[in-house]
Amino acid sequence: MVAGTINIKGERFVIIPEAEYLGFVGDTVLPSLPMANADGTVDALAYSRASIARDIIRDRQRLGLSQAELARRAGIRAETLNRIENMKTSPATRILERIDKALARYETRKREK
Repeated sequence: MVAGTINIKGERFVIIPEAEYLGFVGDTVLPSLPMANADGTVDALAYSRASIARDIIRDRQRLGLSQAELARRAGIRAETLNRIENMKTSPATRILERIDKALARYETRKREK
């Protein structure tokens, strides 16, 4: 862990990389999965959107990437990634493949450093 400290108005703060911070706070920033209906079923579209969003957000944050940076690396618009992560759209398979490849490439490069 790379950390630093800073004093602001006499109070000492520890500065750590965002990805590490998110590791400490857990899944609190992930969207919720939809609740089951009275008959025990769950809307498949809503569930798939939430599941995809959670996976992308979790991986992106674990690697310390912003939405804009991941979108750039995947060759998609930041607005597109934002809509996926906010469950407003169901992404095409080719978009998911681009995001997945960008995450994998970044993780590999990060490990090699």
